[in-house]
Amino acid sequence: MPKMKTKSGAKKRFKMTGTGKVVAAQAGKRHGMIKRTAKFIQKARGTGVLNDSDAKIVKKYMPYSR
Repeated sequence: MPKMKTKSGAKKRFKMTGTGKVVAAQAGKRHGMIKRTAKFIQKARGTGVLNDSDAKIVKKYMPYSR
């Protein structure tokens, strides 16, 4: 059986924690900051853990990072 390929876009955007959760950058900070509240910008700093339904999709893209 040949090895499965990892989606190259997924390996650049997501990381796995030691417990198997998927970590990604927060969305919504590319442009249009003038209309965002200061609270939103502060909360969208850094990275966050994806919810289970999205994490299941990402784990299919990265078969060997579990």
